[in-house]
Amino acid sequence: MSTERPDNDVTGPRRRRTPLAVASVAAAVLLAGGGGAYWASHTPGKSSAPDRGQAPVLALDSVAEAGPATPGDPSTPPPGIAPGEPDPNGPPVVYRAAGQLPEGPDEAAVHRATGTVASAEVARLAKALGIPGTPRSVDASWVVGDEDGPGALLRVTKQAPGTWTFARTTPSKPCDPGKMCANQSPPEADGQPVSEKAAKAAAVPVLKAVGQDDAALTAGQLMGDVRVVNADPKVDGLPTYGWSTGVQVGPDGKVAGGSGQLKALEKGDTYPVVGAEDALKQLNEASRAKGDGGKDIGGCATPVPLEGEPKPSDPQCVPSNGKRAPVTQTVEDAEFGLALQYVDGRQTLVPSWLFHVRQGTGGPESTVTQIAVAPEFVEKPTAPTPSGDRKATSYAADGRTLEVTFWGGVCSTYTASAEESPGQVRVTITEEKQKKGACIMIAKELKRTVTLEKPLGDRTVIDAESGATVPRS
Repeated sequence: MSTERPDNDVTGPRRRRTPLAVASVAAAVLLAGGGGAYWASHTPGKSSAPDRGQAPVLALDSVAEAGPATPGDPSTPPPGIAPGEPDPNGPPVVYRAAGQLPEGPDEAAVHRATGTVASAEVARLAKALGIPGTPRSVDASWVVGDEDGPGALLRVTKQAPGTWTFARTTPSKPCDPGKMCANQSPPEADGQPVSEKAAKAAAVPVLKAVGQDDAALTAGQLMGDVRVVNADPKVDGLPTYGWSTGVQVGPDGKVAGGSGQLKALEKGDTYPVVGAEDALKQLNEASRAKGDGGKDIGGCATPVPLEGEPKPSDPQCVPSNGKRAPVTQTVEDAEFGLALQYVDGRQTLVPSWLFHVRQGTGGPESTVTQIAVAPEFVEKPTAPTPSGDRKATSYAADGRTLEVTFWGGVCSTYTASAEESPGQVRVTITEEKQKKGACIMIAKELKRTVTLEKPLGDRTVIDAESGATVPRS
């Protein structure tokens, strides 16, 4: 009799629940605000979860609408893949649990940032970064520093969550003797990165300015002589994934760059959630579905073994039906937390299971997320219409001004228009191609501004060509 378990078997060899898993459940039970419990304690077979009439269905957007990557964050997925999502272009993955997985709480809330970023909030961050000057309004963003040339520049989108980016470069000409320059060149560096302790200390003022001074910090990553501090904040005591702040510290000990979100998160609707085993089954089902839809690559290849593994004697063949052989990854542990998703075009932290997985024996460790919200409360994204790829990739809004970002050719002229309704704004990007002469086939990121009849407010932005929801930039 065969002892092989099916692909979606998540039982594995049982072990006692790890302290990490126990801690995540305990945190869910004991989170308090003013002494009151945030979640009810879990009792098998009972639930105080809301019903459909009390919480709206979460309308998820396509994974291609993932937010901007954190500079230097090793967990950043490839472009077009949401945080924690398996690569849809890679082979299907089968996740197997190395032991017993936690059940988690009965219910949990989503969190999102709302409203707009005030000038005072930007000024606080600019001060922490050491940039003199007053925030000035440029289209749908706040800007502090030198926008037109080398120097220090901070840019913050006005609309929540207030995505910010910062970069410091050397000015093109030296300062006049005895004069204080806003973008003065940093002292000569010796090319040696600072220690992890020094990098974390340099990042503290920045993290405090964005309200993440209690975030878990890692500083082991290097980008040449620049050390990167990645901060993963906790929200209501829960770990987060996809909401990192990245701070780059140069060899002179000063912050050289970074990005993150400035607006604080607010608690939203509460939803019933599933345990880690059910979430892992859903993850395997989704991975199998992507694998079934993969391209027929055909043929055989000898896989490259991981370090410490024996070299295979026979090549690995892809079945004749074109389905790629699955890759097995081991789930070593799981935490209940919040992971970034786009819901109705807005960045939202959704209750999720964070699976810590490892590929092969001694392979690299990574984090894969799966939404924990009960399936009946989740509306999956629909595929774009056959009319073509979506053009609008993101937007920013400031009152009646809507700034749309998209990719276009260098030899075409583009205009943007909008059709408004009470619940949404449909954006159309119109292209006028060059009529004469040769044109190089190069695409670049472009922006066009549309003036609306009324402020955007809470309305959803839709790309008229594909029908897809456009995320905020």
